[in-house]
Parts: sequence; C-alpha cells; structure tokens
Amino acid sequence: MIEGETLLLTGGAGFIGSTIAARFVERNRVRVFDTLSRNSLAKSPIANHPNLELIKGDVLDPEGVTAAMAGVDRVVHLASVAGVSTVLNQPVRTLRVAYEGTLHVLEAARRVDTIKRVVTFSTSEVFGRYAYNVREKDETPIGPVGESRWTYAGSKIAAEHLAHAYFRQYGVPVVSLRPFNVYGPGQQGEGAIHNFIARSLKGEPITVNNDGRQLRSWCFVSDMVDAVELSIERGEAIGEVFNVGNPLATVNVVRLAELVRRLSGSSSDIRFRRRDYTDVETRVPNIDKARELIGYEPKVSLEDGIEQTIAWYREHAGDE
Repeated sequence: MIEGETLLLTGGAGFIGSTIAARFVERNRVRVFDTLSRNSLAKSPIANHPNLELIKGDVLDPEGVTAAMAGVDRVVHLASVAGVSTVLNQPVRTLRVAYEGTLHVLEAARRVDTIKRVVTFSTSEVFGRYAYNVREKDETPIGPVGESRWTYAGSKIAAEHLAHAYFRQYGVPVVSLRPFNVYGPGQQGEGAIHNFIARSLKGEPITVNNDGRQLRSWCFVSDMVDAVELSIERGEAIGEVFNVGNPLATVNVVRLAELVRRLSGSSSDIRFRRRDYTDVETRVPNIDKARELIGYEPKVSLEDGIEQTIAWYREHAGDE
C-alpha cells in the first residue's frame, strides 16, 4: 500500500469515494473535492480524521480543480451525476460533469509535476443494453441520440477517450475503471440493493421494475476499492481500462429481492411495477484482464456482501 502521499478524490464524499478514503487515510493525506450533494462521508468513522481534508467544490470549476490538485501525488476521479432518474432529469449536467469535469481534472494533472497516477471512473453502461461476459476490447454501443438514458454512458465513453488521449499525447498516467453494480454499507440513492434492504427492514413492499428478469453482477464495495488500490499502485495499469465486478455474484433482480428478503428475515411483499424507460437487460463482466494484469480478484460473495450491508443498515437505522 502507498504511504506518506497525498491523494485527491473528486466526488470523494460519495458512497464509493468515502470507502476509498477510509482505505488510504491512515497512512496518507486524503483530500476530498465534492459538491456534497450526496455526503456519505458525514456518516463515516473517518469524518473527523486528521489526515482528511474536505473541500467543497465542483469539477465544472477549472480553477477550483487546479487549486485542489496542488501538492497531490495521485488522483481518483469519481465525480459524476448518479442515479437513473437524475440522469433523465438533468441530461445536460450529466454530460458536462462527465466530460468537462474529466477535462478539468486531466488538464490540471498535466500541469502538476507530482502526479503519479490518475484513476478515472467510467461505467459498465458503455456496453449498452446487452452485456454478457463483455471484455474491455468489445464494442461500446451507445443508444440513440435523444434518448436521455444514454447521455450518461455516452459522456462516460467520451471521457474515457479523452483520458487516454491525454495519456498518449501528454503522458498523463491514466487508468480507467468500468464498475459493474457496486453495493455495500453506506450506499445512498437509487441502488437496487440499498432500496431492497431499506424497505425489507421496515417491512414495506419491495418494488421490482417490470418483470425483474434484468441480469446483474453485483460487486461489493471493498472489492471495488481493491481494484482502485491496485490501479493506483501497479505500473502495469497505466494506460489501460479495466472492467471491475464480480461475475460469480450474478443474479436477476427478482431473485435479488428474494435473497434480500430472506437474509433480512423480512416478510415484505415483492411487487412489480411497470416502468416505461430504456433499461439495461444484461450486465455481466469478463474480468480476466484485471486478473492477469494487476491481480484483481473479487473476494466477497453476494450472500456475504448482502449480510454485511444489512448489518450496517440495521446499525444505522434512522440515519437517512
């Protein structure tokens, strides 16, 4: 593990960002740059850690990004618009944060001599509606222009191209990660596991969109952070893009709801709701490249991960 360095986490107050911060903050200085629209960090045990610095700012502000980059050794760029409903309601901001925000981070990193690594977060949605056993070199089909669902994926794949252009032209040491359905303690927003657990613990009906056959691979947040750590440390990661997920934790959404209900000991009904929007039907990664190149291996099974997440929500009942 790296030690004695300064890390900048854009969007670092979010669910994944705060978990990354917790991994590194004991041995390093961690600077979080975030709008605080979703502040998981506030509930984190490290919220008042002496090695943690919180800067309220927006990646759409290039001067703010440049100032936050001063003295930094490594960057993890997570800042993004999150949640399907937010993307549908704010397509312009979604595009701007993903592309312009990444541009500002890369340009600032290019001008700072101390930067050893820039890890950018993309998305599994770049593979489109049907993504089974997809590899990093597979095509990244984007849905039709004008369909708001794809503004997120379109902006993320554009940001990937931008990051790797900065690597080729300017030598910025970038790595791109494509997360597949990350979940775990502290998650907020629209995630299925978060919603299912919250409703199960209250004894409320669990709502599944459409027929529930949508297939997902669920990645526990500590496994996601393992991939970030490897990408930050391993020289083999520079200039590469990696799928990050857990193919062995694959289940459709209705089976997921049943699993959450069983593990939480809930009697909640499972109800189906028709939603007329474009959805991703299949999302299962091939992670051979990450295994072979940087030694990534997911460790947490779906059942163990859900049990840990349920325990966290029981402990923090009433916090939301």
